[in-house]
Amino acid sequence: MRRQVAATAAAKNFGTLVDRVRDEGATFLIERHGHVVAQIGPVSRAPRATLRGIAKYLKRAPRLDADLLTFVEEGIAAANRAEVPVNPWQR
Repeated sequence: MRRQVAATAAAKNFGTLVDRVRDEGATFLIERHGHVVAQIGPVSRAPRATLRGIAKYLKRAPRLDADLLTFVEEGIAAANRAEVPVNPWQR
């Protein structure tokens, strides 16, 4: 919902406007001399991924071929391999 606010009122109550944008997702059109000159509103954000959305994607995503799957599994194994700390005093 868009609300029109005079520039003077917006300046005096800026903190409150920002709180309402954050809490309610409100949008304010700022007027000066009867003309809209600015807008204060929520920042558009990319949609968030949900587990349900990820599950839907995985169901329709193409399957990996055996060679690629093996390559990925080998990479994961290499990244998860326990590393032995090197003692700098022993050479």
